[in-house]
Amino acid sequence: MDRGTERGAPSQRAAGDGPAAAGRIPLAVVVVDRDGLVSHWSRGARRLFGTAREEAVGRPVVDLLPVSGALPEDDESAPYGAYAAYDGLGPDLESSLDGRLFYPAAGRARLTAADSDRIDVLWWAYPLVGPGAERLLVLAADAGALRPEDTGADAGAGDGAAVERIAPGFALHTDFPGAEDLARRLPEILPSMSVGEGARIVAQVLELGYPVLEFSQNDRVPVTPDWGVPRRAERKARQERAAAAALSGEPLPQDAEDEGEDLEYAAVRERLEFLNEVSGRIGTSLDLSRTIVEVSRAVVPRFTDVAGTYLREQVVAGEGFPDGVPDTTTMWHRVAVEHTDEPGRWDDVVPVGEAMPFPAHTPFFQCMTTGDPVLVPRISEQMGHMIAAQFEKRDIRPLITGRSMLVVPLKARNVVLGFMILLRHPERVEFNDMDRVTGAELAARAGLVLDNARMYTYQESVAETLQDSMLPHIAPRMSGCDIATRYLPGTLLGRVGGDWFDSVKLPGSRTALVVGDVMGHGLNSAAMMGQLRTAVQTMAALDLPPAQLLRNLDDLAQRLGEHYLATCLYAIYDPIASELEIANAGHIPPVLVRAEDGRSDLLDLPTGAPIGVGGVPFESVRVRVAPGDRLVMCTDGLVEVRGEDIGVGLATLCESAAHPAASMDDACDTIIRALNTRGGRKDDVALLMARLNGIEPEDVAEWRIGHDPREAGRARAAVREQLHTWGLGSVADTAELLVSELVTNAVRHSHSRPIALRLVRGETLLCEVDDDDHTLPTLLSAGRLDEFGRGMRVVSTLAREWGTSRTGSGKTVWFELTLPHR
Repeated sequence: MDRGTERGAPSQRAAGDGPAAAGRIPLAVVVVDRDGLVSHWSRGARRLFGTAREEAVGRPVVDLLPVSGALPEDDESAPYGAYAAYDGLGPDLESSLDGRLFYPAAGRARLTAADSDRIDVLWWAYPLVGPGAERLLVLAADAGALRPEDTGADAGAGDGAAVERIAPGFALHTDFPGAEDLARRLPEILPSMSVGEGARIVAQVLELGYPVLEFSQNDRVPVTPDWGVPRRAERKARQERAAAAALSGEPLPQDAEDEGEDLEYAAVRERLEFLNEVSGRIGTSLDLSRTIVEVSRAVVPRFTDVAGTYLREQVVAGEGFPDGVPDTTTMWHRVAVEHTDEPGRWDDVVPVGEAMPFPAHTPFFQCMTTGDPVLVPRISEQMGHMIAAQFEKRDIRPLITGRSMLVVPLKARNVVLGFMILLRHPERVEFNDMDRVTGAELAARAGLVLDNARMYTYQESVAETLQDSMLPHIAPRMSGCDIATRYLPGTLLGRVGGDWFDSVKLPGSRTALVVGDVMGHGLNSAAMMGQLRTAVQTMAALDLPPAQLLRNLDDLAQRLGEHYLATCLYAIYDPIASELEIANAGHIPPVLVRAEDGRSDLLDLPTGAPIGVGGVPFESVRVRVAPGDRLVMCTDGLVEVRGEDIGVGLATLCESAAHPAASMDDACDTIIRALNTRGGRKDDVALLMARLNGIEPEDVAEWRIGHDPREAGRARAAVREQLHTWGLGSVADTAELLVSELVTNAVRHSHSRPIALRLVRGETLLCEVDDDDHTLPTLLSAGRLDEFGRGMRVVSTLAREWGTSRTGSGKTVWFELTLPHR
């Protein structure tokens, strides 16, 4: 906001287009904490108010800046015109100091300074928000230092003309050249603050408004602050003069008092450089274990000689955010120990991986419960004994006694995730208060990095659990075929994707084989994948032909949402007929590897449109196969690489699928190695391989049964005879009873078509009864006197598995019995 736009024509000089438009005045800087105490008192404040920094820091600010009243408008002692606060920014300094104002304020006030008269002060007050302890930043300048002749020449008020007023204000969102100076120089006069706190204050000052002086109703100029901090060249020259004086025995120069502050600033800058260097070395990975090692190695040996890192067990396990304040029962895992001692000295006494609680009387418990650093300048014999008491049968005292110790918390979102124990050798300088501040800032940055890694580990674990729950656990052997699968998450897109595979048991010893891919990534795609997979399983159980199943799946996808598309390959393998029936919905074709000559080819299928497009027909293709042939189905993430034609990947798939392998798992691994080692893969991968073993004709027995009730007896006799022929007499009694129940029901409910009875010998004994009645049998609760209703309950009790499904002409009821090992 520019006052020129409020009261008159704006001044061209107010835009700050050149250095001449800026005035440079010395500023005092005072920082007030939330308790109203001074936490920083600059050299300029010492010169303006006459109080040394050592006396000011920690005292109530109202005692050091006692406000005796602002200059009234009719005060003739005001040398440069009437006082008026910047409109809308508060009446006086006192309201800002005692916390009654929560917005920036500016003005002029008369303050009483020690051993001096009342001072006419220009001031700016910036309320500070955020997690830090600082509440208020006050900038102040001596108004008496502004002479009328200076305002015209330096400030650009206009040819030395009389100035109506001098009032401090704020310039919001300006291009004043002093803004860069403020951002660069403010951290230098706040040496007791961390880099993060200094940056926070700078950002707020620039957002709230750069300090400006208003010399008239129409002219405003920015204040280019002179913080009173010597330039580097001047500081270096002073240091050289002081060193020369010390060597010659001459008295120190008059500026030696300032030299101590210069050395302090140099030390602070060194700490900031160290923290910036550490920040660049940690957090290079979201792997929790690697991050822990990075944090430990970043501080040894430059800051400490020993660094032991402890984390709460929930953090190590990659679980959710730990709840509650730690107590004496909280288990802490030692996850890293880095040191400069001789190799192996710490390994046996404090091994990595050990978990232990900490008693309430230890510095570690104090750190983890208060969340504040704990400094022990030297570990005494008594404290060493107290700490060592928790290490059963291990004497840790020789490792810690006499060393300086600093315990810093690793926090994130005000929750202690762990802590670091930092130890220095006895001959090294002790940790001090500045080290405590440095350690706290180091721990804050490390805690944030560790929490990011923890959150990533936790989310990865959740995503992996979700993915595993959605992917089926397919049995390695189905009726007439062996199956092996692989799933690989996208290397750059997380654990959750839309790829899936499945196999479904069908009537007639057939097996449905499915591979699909929902386009996109993330939880939404995974959720859509789960719905489509469930739908495929449901429709497969209805024994729908492949083309009809894809047609129904397409209709379902459109009802679920227009934004989802998926490709799908659906195949039904009939091991008795030695035949595959396949339909494709926009998916890459499967590979068929012939057992006879080892030749592998992509099956030529109608491509079809992806699921969700709508209105596109699907076609089924029947393919003759032989025992031992292998069918390979996968998603495009395996064969597609950015910048490469997909034909290259498909050719590699065919070549690797034909490679001889000792087992199905080995065959899958061969394909993965051949295709997954190529760079550029970003998509997840689903791979399903089925070896089509077939069922030999001598393992199948079939009969046609009429509608005469006496046919049940004939069926029992035929089944018993066949089982004895197969050498399965041990299950003949059970099989005979269950076949009798199924045939009796079929005779009772079927219509005209003959009943079909089939036995299939494989890993289990499968019995199927087909009839032309579409009503599926169910389990009933039969009473003691009921004549019917017990048959299917008998089947359910004695069979290994049983089920029913509708067919085009009726239904099939089946059961399986476990066979003795052959």
